[in-house]
Amino acid sequence: MMLTLPDVLTPDQLARCREALAGAAWVEGRTTAGHVASTAKRNLQVSQDDETGQRLAAFLLDVLGSDPRFIGAALPLKVLPPRFNRYEGGGDYDNHIDNAIFSIPGTPHRVRSDLSATLFLSDPADYDGGELVVQDTYGTHTVKLPAGHMVLYPGHSLHRVTPVTRGTRLASFFWIQSLVRDDSQRSLLHELDQAIQELAGDDAAHRSVVRLTGVYHNLLRQWADT
Repeated sequence: MMLTLPDVLTPDQLARCREALAGAAWVEGRTTAGHVASTAKRNLQVSQDDETGQRLAAFLLDVLGSDPRFIGAALPLKVLPPRFNRYEGGGDYDNHIDNAIFSIPGTPHRVRSDLSATLFLSDPADYDGGELVVQDTYGTHTVKLPAGHMVLYPGHSLHRVTPVTRGTRLASFFWIQSLVRDDSQRSLLHELDQAIQELAGDDAAHRSVVRLTGVYHNLLRQWADT
């Protein structure tokens, strides 16, 4: 399942993020990639030791934790603290698949990357190139979203970022371990949840809404991996 969440950040929140990132400590992105991916990666990332990046990551986790669209789509069990990258001057990231497991810095905890997320922080008009290109079983998808919008896609997908030939592309990226590991099951639950919400908007007390809600939770109970 690939899903776009519009307006995850407000204009004021976006402005705060951009202002903070302007003063952050940036390092070569290849230093945080695996052995194979490091040869394909040409960008900058905020150092994981940088306090500004850590504060922004905590802020984004708070925002996501209160967004019912994100909760309903991802069914998050664990979320790796968001990271931040910058592409400019022809920087790109060739085809790769993300690591299956990520360690949370400073903790003994690990996150399985069931879902990958990119939150766009730059307006598309401010840069050329920089499209996120994702290949999955349904074909190839090209993503370049307005600032503040976010895309979720399966962590096992082959994907790349095309060269940025003008301007600067800022984004936050992170991974989610879902309560439901299987992407097809998670997609079915999301569709069922959306249908229930539409029906509930017409008549929340209708017996079909109650029955379908029970089906949703019984499926979640059966498929959840905690």
